[in-house]
Parts: sequence; C-alpha cells; structure tokens
Amino acid sequence: MSADSKQPQPPEDGAATAADSTSLLLSHARLTDGRTVDVRLAGGRIEAVGTAGSLTTVGARVDLGGYLLLPAAAEPHAHADTALSADTPGPVSYAPEEVQRRATEAALLQLGHGATALRAHVRIGDVHGLGPLEAVLQARRSLRGLADLTAVAVPRLLTGVAGADGLAMLRDAVKMGAGVVGGCPDLDPDPAGYVEAVLGVAAEHGVPVDLHTDGDDPARLARLAAMAGGLRPGVTIGPCAGLARLPPDAAGRAADRLAEAGVTVVCLPQGGCGGTEVRGAAPVRLLRTAGVRVAAGSGALRDVANPVGRGDPLEAAYLLASLGGLPPQEAYGTVSARARAAMGLPEVRVEAGFPAELLAVRGERLAGVLSLAYSRIVVHRGRVVARTSAVREYCDSAAALDLPRQARPERPPEPGGPPAGPDVRS
Repeated sequence: MSADSKQPQPPEDGAATAADSTSLLLSHARLTDGRTVDVRLAGGRIEAVGTAGSLTTVGARVDLGGYLLLPAAAEPHAHADTALSADTPGPVSYAPEEVQRRATEAALLQLGHGATALRAHVRIGDVHGLGPLEAVLQARRSLRGLADLTAVAVPRLLTGVAGADGLAMLRDAVKMGAGVVGGCPDLDPDPAGYVEAVLGVAAEHGVPVDLHTDGDDPARLARLAAMAGGLRPGVTIGPCAGLARLPPDAAGRAADRLAEAGVTVVCLPQGGCGGTEVRGAAPVRLLRTAGVRVAAGSGALRDVANPVGRGDPLEAAYLLASLGGLPPQEAYGTVSARARAAMGLPEVRVEAGFPAELLAVRGERLAGVLSLAYSRIVVHRGRVVARTSAVREYCDSAAALDLPRQARPERPPEPGGPPAGPDVRS
C-alpha cells in the first residue's frame, strides 16, 4: 500500500510514534465559523471539541487565544532533489548526502509553513540513476514523526530504445519505495506512449500517477484523459499553465474531459518548476466550473526554476484569492482539503474522530490569515511539531500607539533598564 493511499499509514518501522501516546489540549482556539473552542487530541486524532474552558486533559496544554485553527495544509507538488539549490556555486550537486540535506531542510521549511504532508517529485535516470531517489527516501525516514513525505519517481524518457532503461528504472523506483509514478510526457518524443507506460506501471503496482504537463495541447490532454479515466488510486496532472492560453472554447472542452475522467489538476500560483516551461497559473475558475478537482502546490523552492520560491501553502492560497478571485475559504481549500484529497490522504476537519493534522495561525478570520499569516503553530499526529512566532514592535510614539494591532500586556521594565514599551505580535 502506498503512502498516498486513503488509509492512515503506520510508522515504517512498526513502532509507535511519540504522538500516538500523548494527549494535548488546544484551548480557546477560534474556528472559521466564529466559535471559540477547546480541542483535545489523543492517539494522533481529535478526541473531543467543546466550548472554550469545557475540556480537561492530563497532558500538555497550548493556549490558542488569538489564533484561528484550521485543518493543516499539504504540499502536493514539491521538488525535493533540487530545492534550495539556487545559490549553489557551479553545477548543482546530486551527491546523495547533498540531496538528502536539501530535501530534509526543504521539508522542514514547508512544515514550518503548515504543510504536514508533502509529495516530492524526484528525477531518476541519466547519470544519477536512482541515487537522488534513495537520498529523498532517506530524508523521509529522518522526518518520521515530523512530517509525511512521499516521493514521486520522475523518469526522463520512457519510449523507444532510449526509454527502455527508463521504464526498467521506474519499476525499480517503485520497489525501492517511491509511492507515486510520474514524469514529463511533453518532453518525450512520444507523449502518448509515455503516458501509457506510466499508467501501465501504476496499474501493475497499485500506485497513483502524477504527471507534469503545460496543458497547452487540447488533443494531448484529451488522449491523457481517455487513458487515465477510471484508474485507481488516481491521476494528477499539473501545473497546466498553458491551458490558460488556449481559446476559451478549447480550454472548456479540455476541462470537461478532465472532469469526466476524474483527473485532478495541481496548479502552482507561486511560479513554475523545472518540469515545465510555461509560467503563469492554470485557469482555476474555469476548471472548477467544469467540475475538475483543483489543488494548489508550491513548485520550485529556491532552485534555478524559481530562485525566490517560498514553498508556503498560505501564499499559494493568498494568490488564488487575490489574483484568481477565489473566496478565501475556497482558496485555502486548494492547499488543504483538496491538496490532501489529491494525495490520497484522509480528510481533516476540526471535529472529533478526524486526524489531528492542524494549523493555528494568529488572526480572527480566514481572509486576515491569508493576508498576514505570520505566527503559526503546526500539529502533526497530535503533537506540536513546529512554531513560528513573529513580533512587530513600534517605537514609543503617539502615532504608533494609535495603530490597530494585536498587543500583549505591557511587560515590566528590566531592572536598571529603560521602560518597556508595547510589542505587537502578528
């Protein structure tokens, strides 16, 4: 069973994680419906939700007063093998220790942003063989208990004489532990043959498919949809930025085909990635109107394809709301509920019985959180795994004191020091 299947996965070594045996109370958290609640976590799940002050616990307590509590984000489209390589002098190193270091650091960075599950595309073949994949799988093992990382094996060629080695290596990658098969059919001399080969390996091993495509060829998209229809566990494509450049009628027909086939589209609002050439964003509203399941990912994280990529799911949601016109709730859903669905992960709600995969962001309403998502607390498998705290300070002046802000009570002055002014937490 792959790491992206719909059932929660036990730890790979069969041992219980620390999260499974602890209890945690999140008190005075605000929900998107306006309620302020206590949330008790146990065994990696939400055990109870009650009005603020109504729940008790024998374990730890985290005061979430001033925070909005959300289902955690997930990252459906990362590139772990090239992440954080933009500033590397000379050629990017694919030495296993370097790839593992970058993949681990990138996953922790995205975890701090709120993504407790990540799907990372990893190139295989050419001179590097399966080395980068093994390094990413080692990073996955080192992250156990902090975040769930799934590797997507991405071969370069799969058709013709040159593609025979790639096809054999793709099968080996799945046996090694790649939970998803993917690739870039647009770059193969026979794109339809490439897709057919990937779907064949996926059917053999019962794993999902995640393909890179610009989506600028309606006929090619139609063939892909026809071949992918009905495949389980499912087919995801992205970033499909080229679909936005098609005439509206052609784009609408392509979207209808994808919806009928049950294909999920992952867009990249923060920029592209090395697997495609076209920049821009997929036509999210057109796709959603057609009934296509649309999730949002980050793509390149500070590599040559996007040297300023942040890997922040809340920024992706912000861009979909700000530039794409989605309501804040729908925009956040693309990086949370729909991203998790695209990855085959269990649904998360702030309700009893659901997985304790949560993100608390300082703020009162979702629109404000997407606008100024600074301070964050991340919960994975029922325990706090990351905290980010931002403090904004203003000088002690009348203008500063008149600004609207979130303030703590004034601190007492340090002995022998100057009077302490107010500080502002964002």
